[in-house]
Amino acid sequence: MYNKELLDTTVVSGIKYNSKEVKEGDIFVCLTGEHTDGNLFINEAVSKGAKAIITQKEVIQQKINCPIIVVADINSALAQISNSFYDYPSKKILLIGVTGTNGKTTVCYLLESIFSAAGYKTGVIGTINYRYNTKLFEAIHTTPFSCDLQKILYEMVKEKIEVVIMEVSSHSLVQKRVEGCEFDIAIFTNLSSEHLDYHKTMENYFEAKSLLFKNLKEEKKEIFANSSLGNKTCVINYKDEYGKKLINLCSIKNILLYRINNKNNKNGDYPIFSAINIKYSPLSTEFEIINCLNKIKIYSNLIGKFNVENILAAFVAAYSQKIDVNTIVEGIKNVKCIPGRLEKVEIPANFSVIIDYAHTPDALEKVLKTLKSIPHRKLIVVFGCGGDRDRSKRPIMGSIATTIADYVIVTSDNPRTEDPNKILLDIELGIKKAGNTNYEIIPNRKDAIFKALSIASDNDIVLLAGKGHETYQIIGTQKIHFDEREVVYEFFNKK
Repeated sequence: MYNKELLDTTVVSGIKYNSKEVKEGDIFVCLTGEHTDGNLFINEAVSKGAKAIITQKEVIQQKINCPIIVVADINSALAQISNSFYDYPSKKILLIGVTGTNGKTTVCYLLESIFSAAGYKTGVIGTINYRYNTKLFEAIHTTPFSCDLQKILYEMVKEKIEVVIMEVSSHSLVQKRVEGCEFDIAIFTNLSSEHLDYHKTMENYFEAKSLLFKNLKEEKKEIFANSSLGNKTCVINYKDEYGKKLINLCSIKNILLYRINNKNNKNGDYPIFSAINIKYSPLSTEFEIINCLNKIKIYSNLIGKFNVENILAAFVAAYSQKIDVNTIVEGIKNVKCIPGRLEKVEIPANFSVIIDYAHTPDALEKVLKTLKSIPHRKLIVVFGCGGDRDRSKRPIMGSIATTIADYVIVTSDNPRTEDPNKILLDIELGIKKAGNTNYEIIPNRKDAIFKALSIASDNDIVLLAGKGHETYQIIGTQKIHFDEREVVYEFFNKK
């Protein structure tokens, strides 16, 4: 530590890791990322009024008249001081963490609806936005950095929020953004190839996801001592091979499993909730959930096999907290649509336009198979892959799209700093390897959407995949407004 003598007289009023946001009285934490190093901005932070610096590096520079604290792990330090500064907000709420490659957002929406139906004030932190009461905030990251996260939880507690449902990304677990958050329920949806540009291997990716389950505490929080809420629980998709591995890694005993069409209602000591008698239609899904005691009828406006799994996850999590079964069923039924997830765009034509966030091979395959099962003439798909991200999935997605769909238009997604044409070539490699010819390449996404709409006929389905809820494209380092709904409306307004 440097300038230790100043520590006893230092009073701080906030925590910042971005020097541009520092105000008088803040602590400045020098995070080191892929593209920048917070240590380079210490002087700027001090000039703006930072009263203390926390860093992982030995600082050798001109004299700074404030305490400089050197720590072994900067991410952990940021999480710990943020948790303390905001008075440990996760101890004052029911905190549900949802992790997995696909389905996190849908499970969060379902749980929000269920707990709201049960009379609890809920908040959500996830990919689409952060929201509670009537407040809505843009989601910069699926899971915010620790000081932002603790501040959001603190604000939720101030506004009497009782239940918070959070999407927990693999990045956030590795980077210790959720360190200090005391989760009551951890939900695992599935695991498939994604983020390998960051994690390098599937085992590393799985290890990251497993951290949520390894760090649960067995005992109830003090606020739930006399409540039916607060039962520490792991909810795991037992159909997923990584889910089966995860069971042995959980730090608590209360583990509930779920899967589709399972004949057994128990795996050793762990109950299995199973969906049976599933009936799919273009507008809804009906099925029954069975466990060792009950058979519950479910009706949902969400369609597709993957949404049956999402509904199961939400049902089991709510059931673990002794929420009335009829209330759970009502909460599931109340969810009409998830933004950017099989979202239907209303158009003045006799074909369907669907927007979906599917941007992984597994998600794209599931969405295409779901749409393929709906009566239609042709399935036309517009999709691309993001730049500066895992290249290995691009040819796989090209093969999947052209194998299942009738016609595919390959286009740009968020190219970021990569050459869009190189991304398209990566996708095309998979298409050619599969021996498929039912495609064309149109680099401009708007042009690609216009082309898809222009060739669609009665009873066709046009799927715009990859962007989902996003209303922008990232080209270079610029975020440019791009809303696929607006593009679709523009096409029909020009006709």
